[in-house]
Amino acid sequence: MLIRRLARPMLAAVFIYGGIGSLRDAPNHAKAAAPLLEKATGPIKDSLPEQVPTDPETLVRIDGAVKIGAGVLLALGKFPRLSALLLAGSVVPTTLAAHAFWEISDPQERANQQVHFLKNLGLLGGLLLTAVDTGGKPSVGYRAKRRARKVSAQAHQTAGAVKGMAKIKK
Repeated sequence: MLIRRLARPMLAAVFIYGGIGSLRDAPNHAKAAAPLLEKATGPIKDSLPEQVPTDPETLVRIDGAVKIGAGVLLALGKFPRLSALLLAGSVVPTTLAAHAFWEISDPQERANQQVHFLKNLGLLGGLLLTAVDTGGKPSVGYRAKRRARKVSAQAHQTAGAVKGMAKIKK
């Protein structure tokens, strides 16, 4: 559908641009992410495996790479549902770290951050819609239920035929 071909790249553009910005300026983005990261990982930091990165700058770079990769895939229409889910998972911590308007006392800056928070919330909504969009095809759940009904009907039909055969033989 034409709308999907236009809307996906439009939705993906902000994430690709943001991912490039994260990679170009990872140290500054890491400073903004550090307090949220400390809140999230502080209590469990010692129990995490050694392989799990907890360094803010590394996580910002991973987040930037995810935004670019998933954004490009979404824009191209390749794995759009998976790409949208990855971007949705990325937008939540970004929004909480960068637009925590409830922590700002200056009314003008608070209002500015609130607008950005709500904008990101809208993007999240668009990503969630994209994640469940089947492109006009029936969903896996629908197809599975339909197939189960067909198999059940065939089983009942076969069982009825077997019973009928048993009555004839008597």
